Amino acid sequence: MNVYDFDKTIYSGDSTLDFYFFCLNRYPGIITCIPKQLTAGIKYKAGMIDKTHFKEEFYCFFSRLKDVNGIVLDFWNKNEGKIKKWYTTVHKEDDVIISASPYFLLEEICNRIKIHNLIASEVDSKTGKYSGINCYGEEKVRRFRERFDSEIENFYSDSKSDQPMADIARNKFIVKGNKIIQW
Repeated sequence: MNVYDFDKTIYSGDSTLDFYFFCLNRYPGIITCIPKQLTAGIKYKAGMIDKTHFKEEFYCFFSRLKDVNGIVLDFWNKNEGKIKKWYTTVHKEDDVIISASPYFLLEEICNRIKIHNLIASEVDSKTGKYSGINCYGEEKVRRFRERFDSEIENFYSDSKSDQPMADIARNKFIVKGNKIIQW
């Protein structure tokens, strides 16, 4: 079984930020969320709030979107081409994507590229509120083990923050752009 982080690993960029800017272009009124988002960013950097709470504050713009499901479809119509070509050549039926990005955002692209196993942050698409905590670090390992009783043959990520997942994989790789190197 091969397991992949999503953003900057098989997707060229950060899907959540790309989605935010896509929404900002479509609904310019969400710019009024910026003070709340900046305040949350400062509090997070200062250690006053955790990553989950920061992201909930950042996602305040969700409540201002009309037809989130339609926006997600339009977003992937525009951004599906940002799936890295190298991934399409190694894709296997049992691949797993594990990501801190919202599940509702990644579900569509996973369906399109035939990834049947998605583990991601459970975020309400209308409120931005989490069910549980951000799927990051040790939480990725917990969720993986909760769902699978399998060995990870190969793990791919762009970030050392995924060290806990790398620790449970037989082989681990860092992805920098389109270059794949041993961890």
